Amino acid sequence: MLRIHVSGMDLSRVRMATRPDAMWETILSFHRLRDRRGSTVFGKWRKESRNRLNGEARLLSAVVPLRGYFPDFLTPSVGGAEPFGLDAGMEALRDTPTDRIRGELGLLAGGAARTRRPSGATAAALPEAALAEGRPEPLGRLITTLRAYHRAAVEPYWPHIRASVEADRAVRGRALLDGGADELLATLPPMIRWRAPVLEADYPVDRELRLDGRGLLLQPSFFCRGTPVVYRDPGLPPVLVYPVTHPGAPAVAEPGPWLGRLVGHTRSTVLRSIGNGCTTSELARRTGVSLASASQHASVLREAGLVRTLRHGSSVLHTLTPLGAALLRGGAPVAVP
Repeated sequence: MLRIHVSGMDLSRVRMATRPDAMWETILSFHRLRDRRGSTVFGKWRKESRNRLNGEARLLSAVVPLRGYFPDFLTPSVGGAEPFGLDAGMEALRDTPTDRIRGELGLLAGGAARTRRPSGATAAALPEAALAEGRPEPLGRLITTLRAYHRAAVEPYWPHIRASVEADRAVRGRALLDGGADELLATLPPMIRWRAPVLEADYPVDRELRLDGRGLLLQPSFFCRGTPVVYRDPGLPPVLVYPVTHPGAPAVAEPGPWLGRLVGHTRSTVLRSIGNGCTTSELARRTGVSLASASQHASVLREAGLVRTLRHGSSVLHTLTPLGAALLRGGAPVAVP
């Protein structure tokens, strides 16, 4: 069990990440690559990604075990809500102090002593000792390997990853507007429970994390699965990485091809992309149409009673009406409150 102690000051400093974090998605995807669970969501991705890899998985296994602890420095911390892109994340990784690398790899080595090494691993493929020495070559090799892995396993799917995170942000944003940070924390996925003043979560080990007025960054992740993730080092800026809801266990099911024939394929895509809610800009990115076209399609769907549009500041948030949700479910009855 993970227990995050949230003071009143911390509650006022809870914030949502603005987009997926490239470093977290890269490292967590490597866990999913070697995990046989979640085949409905990740099965096709695993097969395609493995076909593109060229030895990167063997090298990364040295510093990212199949389960349990992996070094915090692989997912550099950010101070605000703007997560790292790949280039910025790699630069932050390159700037990691040698003492920190040595200490975190020491924790990793302690865990590895109790588990078997990957089958076929060789000393050349296990760079922990060389990394801990602080020489630039092993760290550069790790960064090169991470870049190659990201290019093969994450980059081709980035639009889908980003759309999934944006959909989650829309849900959390509505909760924040409706009831503040209390409501936001209460609507996190089921493995996370807000029992003020403690945020509890399913976790592999017992952990107590005290925010001490620093607030908490909520980072939705496409490749996080089952339980959330936090830094092992309590001195790092607090971040809670949690899984988004994937198609396959959604509130709205995938419509059949008849919907495209009924309303047109583009408008069908627009309706499906609105899903749990999005702004006009997010809708344009998800569907690959212009901002003006996205606005026009949303307007038509709104006039038909399928979409509701709410204004928030300078942007608007589109959500499905019960009728729109029923249409996506294939004409299932609309629930009456």
